[in-house]
Amino acid sequence: MSFGPTTMSRKELKEALSDAIRHPHSNVHKGSLIISPEAFLSDDYETNLLISRFSLIDCTGFVYIGPWCNITARCRIYTHDHIHAGRQPLLAIETQYGVVWQDKYIGSDVCIYDGAIVLYQVTHIPDGVIIGAGSVLTQNPGPYEIWAGVPAIKIGERDDADNDAVKKIIDQEKFQLSQSLKSQGEKWF
Repeated sequence: MSFGPTTMSRKELKEALSDAIRHPHSNVHKGSLIISPEAFLSDDYETNLLISRFSLIDCTGFVYIGPWCNITARCRIYTHDHIHAGRQPLLAIETQYGVVWQDKYIGSDVCIYDGAIVLYQVTHIPDGVIIGAGSVLTQNPGPYEIWAGVPAIKIGERDDADNDAVKKIIDQEKFQLSQSLKSQGEKWF
């Protein structure tokens, strides 16, 4: 069995980014997305990235994304936050002072899964980090750490795996609905 690339062509990436990049507070600061040149240097692929058009990348500040990243649908990456000080109406504070912003660095081989939110407080996501689906990341993780939950906490680390270890994962017995229904006397459609 062979598989096609899961990365994007340059055209697909450009179209996805036109939907994903936002400048919600350009009156305060207007950053931009910076993609590592290494994302375009793979021999077999036009790019080595996958960034969903259904993600949201807030570029109030600057965002750097390294090669081999996977930023999936409905995840949100924020570079701004509102000022939550005092008891004045928050919109009055925003009208007077705007919002706070800072830049964000996302290293290589980072996976931010479906619906995850990376809040303003996070400034560095180092190489190899995985952020689980639906998680809310509020602090900087360490390299090759796996974070999940609300708020996200470290739940594991990525270890080295040779081809035999990967093959063992692929070959493990899988649940198959047809077999389960058949064993229960259900008709499989």
